[in-house]
Amino acid sequence: MPVRPFNFDRIECWRRDLDAPLPYRWWVAEYAGTVAGFAGIGPSRDPIDPELGELDTIAVDPRHWRLGIGRALMATALKQLEADGYQAAILWTLANYPQGQYFYKATGWYRDGGSRHKHSQIRYRRSFAN
Repeated sequence: MPVRPFNFDRIECWRRDLDAPLPYRWWVAEYAGTVAGFAGIGPSRDPIDPELGELDTIAVDPRHWRLGIGRALMATALKQLEADGYQAAILWTLANYPQGQYFYKATGWYRDGGSRHKHSQIRYRRSFAN
């Protein structure tokens, strides 16, 4: 695998995201003493709507797929989004990422027709029962 140089702009963006105050939250999943995945949530950024939360990021190292780590991170994120009082949540994913789309559908998300960046990203939505 080729080694890529550090993208210092991306590092600064992550630092800013991880330091953001509530209601932004991040979780890290460990497996056998190593980081296996992480998830982050916060208010929706696109569209901006005070009743809409966002699953900003969820990622699991492919070596740890099919162990329940993604589902555990998703359950934690969804529980907190609902506890934060959001009526629904969205996430953005790559249009050409079928593994992720399958996972989102399997965890109760549905495509709502939203797209951005020349349709390279598509939006999923999840409503919370009140």
